[in-house]
Parts: sequence; C-alpha cells; structure tokens
Amino acid sequence: MRTAQIDRKTRETDITLSIDLDGKGNVSVDTGIGFFDHMLTALAVHCGIDLTVKCQGDLYVDAHHTVEDTGICLGKAFAQALGDKSGIARYGSAYVPMDEALAFCSLDISGRAFLVFNAQFSEDRIGQFDTCLTEEFFRAFAFNAGITLHIREEYGKNDHHICEAIFKAAAHALKQAIAVNGGAVLSTKGVL
Repeated sequence: MRTAQIDRKTRETDITLSIDLDGKGNVSVDTGIGFFDHMLTALAVHCGIDLTVKCQGDLYVDAHHTVEDTGICLGKAFAQALGDKSGIARYGSAYVPMDEALAFCSLDISGRAFLVFNAQFSEDRIGQFDTCLTEEFFRAFAFNAGITLHIREEYGKNDHHICEAIFKAAAHALKQAIAVNGGAVLSTKGVL
C-alpha cells in the first residue's frame, strides 16, 4: 500500500499528516488557516489521494511556520509512500484554468529536489494566508519529496484564482506522475 503517516513536533508546529496515494480523495485538513486548508483540500481531491492534516502552529507569530512545516510533512509523506519509485509514471504536466487565471505545473519524481516558481500576486494576503507562502509551501514540499517541480502562472488578475489554479495544476501533474504503470524504475540508471 502506498501510504504514509508523518508526525512532526517542533517549538513552532505540531503536525500529524497521513496520505494514501491510492485513495479516493477523502480529505480532512485543519491548519488554522482557512484558505490554506482550501488549497490543501483542492490539492488532494484533484490528485485523487486521501489526505489528513492536523496542525497546531504558532499563528500568533504568522502563518509561515505552519505552511512551510506542512509542506515539509507532505513532502516526506510522498517520499515515504512512493518508496523506491518503481512502477510509477514519474513525470506529470498540467495546465489548469481558474476563471481568468491559468497556471502550469510540470514535475519529475526524480529524487533530485528543485523548484522553479514563477508567479506573482498583487495582494499580500488571501484571507489569513500570505500569498508569498505559496512558493514556500511548494519549496518545502519539493525538497522533502525529492521532486523537480516547475510552477508557472501564465496569467491572471485575481490572486485567489491564481493560487488555486497553481495548487490544482500541481495536483493534476502529481496525479499523472504517481500513476502506477508497472515495471521497474523509469530511469536509464535503474534507480532514482
């Protein structure tokens, strides 16, 4: 079974996170940041995974630790659930529109962590979520999952729509990449 549970407690956050990569999109997310919960829910549903997140963070400081540490835990969970990465498609790419906004994501579950993030927001916040934390979340996720991740905002005006299109594009790219195609590790090296 491609499942994982991560428990991580620091002076800044206390997180319990579990995933099932072969789930049905059952989601329960509580980080204390409404818009971030909405984005994580969209990510899980559109990726087709089960996701449970419970995070208590130092939100009296700001949202940074909660968002980044959740990305760390989600990345570690993906890495654990994928194991040696044998039998997966490995690559995924997707364009996702959200009203006037369009986002693109392309990724490689390669074991080589990298992030290229090209998106700009016009507002500092969406609800209680700092828009700059979108990049921080995906960096933490990519580096802990061992994923080469490219994200690009093609265009858009509404920050909610831009951010949601980004999370959904990442979800659809992940869904392609984690799909089971059977066989060995998809690499000329034989390992990832």
